[in-house]
Amino acid sequence: MALDTFTACYLNKIFIFASTTTIKRLDMNQPPLPAGVLPDHALKSAYRKTAWRIIPLLIVCYLVAYLDRVNVGFAKLQMLDDLKFSDAVYGLGAGIFFVGYLMFEIPSNIALHRFGARRWIARIMVTWGLLSAAMMFIETPMAFYALRLLIGIAEAGFFPGIIFYLTTWFPQPSARGDDGHVHYRPAHLPACWAR
Repeated sequence: MALDTFTACYLNKIFIFASTTTIKRLDMNQPPLPAGVLPDHALKSAYRKTAWRIIPLLIVCYLVAYLDRVNVGFAKLQMLDDLKFSDAVYGLGAGIFFVGYLMFEIPSNIALHRFGARRWIARIMVTWGLLSAAMMFIETPMAFYALRLLIGIAEAGFFPGIIFYLTTWFPQPSARGDDGHVHYRPAHLPACWAR
């Protein structure tokens, strides 16, 4: 199966240098493969090694994203008492996050293609973390609204950026799963049990 030059070069490096046990499994009596083509077992091995290096970090990133979204719900009780926010102020502040997210998701994806997934996802995580940390300094409803809007803007390209990043590491649908939508399956499990 043919791969683009960069992916084939990278996968060849992983295949050759990462594990001596993989090299022993090659049949040296076979003719050399054309450029950009790897044996299926070598490709699967390279994908597996790549997944073990990338997926744990992405799981942590998604966990942080989930905690950031539910954090406002947990903080509501203290916010209402300490900052004297009404339920309306809290509701608008919690909802304005999605306005920023929605408005800047497409521009963030355009920037992702321009600057590259690695740099853009790093920018998202750093600005998102700084803005989330700045939430401890809010004292007025307007500051709450502004920070929630900015957090939504900062986080806007995270999910599509991760999907794009995964497709650059796993370019073939068979490497991503049968249907290419493995990342959605855990999200549907609670809905199945709720019925």
